[in-house]
Amino acid sequence: MNANTPDTLATKLAEAALTILVRSCRTEVAAASRDDLEAACAAMRAKARPVIDQLLDDARAAPWAAENAFRCAALDLAHAGIQVLKDGRN
Repeated sequence: MNANTPDTLATKLAEAALTILVRSCRTEVAAASRDDLEAACAAMRAKARPVIDQLLDDARAAPWAAENAFRCAALDLAHAGIQVLKDGRN
């Protein structure tokens, strides 16, 4: 395995998760303070390790479904951020 692969995977996963977060919660993101946005990112970072581990396990177990495993991982991370943004709004 290429030594840069995990970093590349993590970067692509972070980009995908942030894209989902912004597209799903455009209004909440626009209205959020810097602290709210940082809290959403912190929640996503906190969940990153187990999500990436699950992604790698799923991709090893079913290589033909790796793309779907990636999408699920991005959704899991985005969900963590969305929860924080929506909780902060209430």
